[in-house]
Amino acid sequence: MNEEAPTSPWQTIRNAGARVTGLLPGDDWLVIGWVLTIRVLLFVFGSKSYQILENKRTAGWFGWLDLWNRWDADQYLKLAKFGYTNVSVWKAWFYPLYPWSVRIVAFLNGNYLVSALVVSAASLFVAALLLRRLVEIDFSPQVALRSVWFFLIFPTAYFLHAPYTESLFLALVLGSVLAARREIWWLAGTLGALAWMTRANGIVLVPALAVEAGYQLWKTKRWNWKWLWIALVPIGFGVYLFLNWRVTGDPFAAFRMRKTMSSTSVAWPWVGMRGALGIMMDWKPGQAEMVGTQEFVFALVGLIGVVVSWIKLRPIYAIWMTGNWLLFAGVTFLESMPRYTLTMFPIFILFGLLSANRFWSVALTVWSLLFLGLFTSLFVRGWWAF
Repeated sequence: MNEEAPTSPWQTIRNAGARVTGLLPGDDWLVIGWVLTIRVLLFVFGSKSYQILENKRTAGWFGWLDLWNRWDADQYLKLAKFGYTNVSVWKAWFYPLYPWSVRIVAFLNGNYLVSALVVSAASLFVAALLLRRLVEIDFSPQVALRSVWFFLIFPTAYFLHAPYTESLFLALVLGSVLAARREIWWLAGTLGALAWMTRANGIVLVPALAVEAGYQLWKTKRWNWKWLWIALVPIGFGVYLFLNWRVTGDPFAAFRMRKTMSSTSVAWPWVGMRGALGIMMDWKPGQAEMVGTQEFVFALVGLIGVVVSWIKLRPIYAIWMTGNWLLFAGVTFLESMPRYTLTMFPIFILFGLLSANRFWSVALTVWSLLFLGLFTSLFVRGWWAF
């Protein structure tokens, strides 16, 4: 009788590793590796750049994490910790799903900043994987991977790692669009509602999903009652209005506050772009660059992406690009265009297609990495970086 040879510890580890890696395709593991590596390098870079440029040490063992608690991040952490209970119109400005998610995670570890970073990190892993799978429906695996690469190194990709809504929002939007493409409409509507509960531009999912349903009708010539699940999407906005009402007694309080406090209002896109050009000429160099040049450049990049998406991409992507660009650029004063462009995810598909040319691959990569480093160093120092 033959006895089986004992399995060595190393062989056991290798077998376990093979089982784990077999759970996902190889390209997914590559994407996970990219996300993890870029995250670590970005946090190290942020800490080092802060200490060099400010000539200060980060405070305590976790001071390097505090560098990421800037601008709106602090408001989200306060909402996660204290909720919408106090009567404050300012609190009603912020959509609730991200701070609620942070609060749930904080229940387990007690640290709200760490919890926010965990929510952003987990959401980014999901968003990157969903983007790869979504692009691969229409294009080659190589284009899909390049699209994810440019998404992860985009000049304002540091917002994907910070305690901000971008990563969670994109994970939900990409999940909704992917579900629609795979005709799982109940899931598309549910994730769409959650997306609109996270950011205001979730509204664009309504026409985007409707156009996808119309495109499927045109292709198949068959009506599908499951398309009516799109009606779930506005529920996310309904939750936001309900919170406004609970906090202030007025469901539209945040919109009235925006009108009185904001430096901008609705206008034709060329009004804001023309204003950005004026800032480039008239303001001090630092402000002219950040509030003028970069706002104009990213508005222009977005506009080019809108035009090309109608030529190269499926209508749902073109609608998402167009709707978002009009929301962001259709104002009297451009503000945070580099950050908002990050949520216009079809632009990364276009980058993935364009980078098939080696010249453009290098040009896009170098541009992205240089400005990612510049903007990150400004952000962790508490300077305005969109």
